[in-house]
Amino acid sequence: MNHQLRFDLAAAARRSMIQHGFEPDYPPPIQQQLAQLRQHPPAPVSAARDLRKLLWSSIDNDTSRDLDQIEYAEALPDGSHRVLIGIADVDAFVPKGSPIDQHALRETTTVYTGVSIFAMLPEELSTGSTSLLQDQERAALVIDFTVDAQAKITASDIYRAQVLNKAQLAYPSVGAWLAGGPAPPKVAASPELQQQLKMQDDIAQRLRRARYDHGALDLQTFETHPIQMSDGGIDLESEVKNAATQLIEDFMIAANGVVARSLEAKKFSSIRRVVKTPKRWDRIVELARELGTQLPADPDPKPLHDFLCAQQAKDPDHFGDLSLAVIKLLGPGEYVVDKAGQPAEGHFSLAVQDYTHSTAPNRRYADLVTQRLLKAMIAGQRSPYSDDELASVAAQCTKMEDAERKVSREMQKRIAAVAMSGRIGQAFDAIVTGVNEHGSFVRTIQPHVDGMLVRGQKGVDVGDKIRVTLVRTDPAQGFIDFARA
Repeated sequence: MNHQLRFDLAAAARRSMIQHGFEPDYPPPIQQQLAQLRQHPPAPVSAARDLRKLLWSSIDNDTSRDLDQIEYAEALPDGSHRVLIGIADVDAFVPKGSPIDQHALRETTTVYTGVSIFAMLPEELSTGSTSLLQDQERAALVIDFTVDAQAKITASDIYRAQVLNKAQLAYPSVGAWLAGGPAPPKVAASPELQQQLKMQDDIAQRLRRARYDHGALDLQTFETHPIQMSDGGIDLESEVKNAATQLIEDFMIAANGVVARSLEAKKFSSIRRVVKTPKRWDRIVELARELGTQLPADPDPKPLHDFLCAQQAKDPDHFGDLSLAVIKLLGPGEYVVDKAGQPAEGHFSLAVQDYTHSTAPNRRYADLVTQRLLKAMIAGQRSPYSDDELASVAAQCTKMEDAERKVSREMQKRIAAVAMSGRIGQAFDAIVTGVNEHGSFVRTIQPHVDGMLVRGQKGVDVGDKIRVTLVRTDPAQGFIDFARA
């Protein structure tokens, strides 16, 4: 236990940020801009609609204070539903080219390390003035769309509004309630909120089924986060998707599609995030063949989706292992410019052709850029960005997202190394997650911990299930070494 307490994870997180090109400290001009904002906050927009009376709610992580979006839905007489997604108006506080904007462009993303949060925007904004906190009046951009009985989006609009979050809710408790468990206190106290959330869940499920019919991949992901034990030690806890996380995910995918199509219709170039055709499709085909399914030789999300659904039904206990292998083989996404009037690249794993990031401007710079494009579009003005500027932003976002993955992975390993330091010699079931010139890598199933296979790695490939023994941990290096059992 003392070994756990000696290692300073927060200091390690800061070092990792700097090593991978981030600047964890805000330069002095930012403090000057914040001081000016305190004295002269942005004035309300006269053309904004007053939607403060609607029963808006937000669902996010238990600890989140940087709230980017709120949701509201209503049934229409013809059996269709109207969905409103309110997005925090961050641009009002962070004008293009301002000191805060220049720093945000450099960082491009908020980094969550498990022990520290390195916010893209000063927390005075991201968890305060530009956060859609409960009972706080805020300026927002509203993405408003109609979903018919066949889950088709038949109409949409985007406009500015004044909003008021009536209920700040959390994924675990809302997800448990939607699955049949007890209602969280705020939900239990309001029959109207119960009806609202169940309606949203029903709409989200229909949107999801429609995406799956087009081949969207239903991949099961596990996130491990540290929890502080009563004796001062650290343990690991796994998070999995639930009905509440899926509700928000489905609404955001739909909203991002509306945004992309709206910008396209007005001939605005934009930044999109795509997962291109997977480079290791051959290995995905091989994994499917080992499980008795023949996938086509050319990458196609629909047969892959059908295979994954069948496997989830057939072998739910190991579906997480298969999902992890497929995620690794699909590869990461990247940001690209969708030039006005030119065919766009789709998002392979979401099975959507129109996909841009717009719903998290407090946390991602690409979304802040999209917000500025939308404001110009609404006002009937020209785009504030040239195609070359957008290409430069997209490249920076891809670069820093890659750096963010490295920081997150390093810190996950360091946290896991601290948490696992007392379990040397124990055996675990694992899945092979990577094989390259540096070695072979595995993730244990319970708890979810990544490490290197230092003995017995010959002949293994991504997706193989093996038994391993923990032989060494080194929190400083983030090393967790396993041997084949």
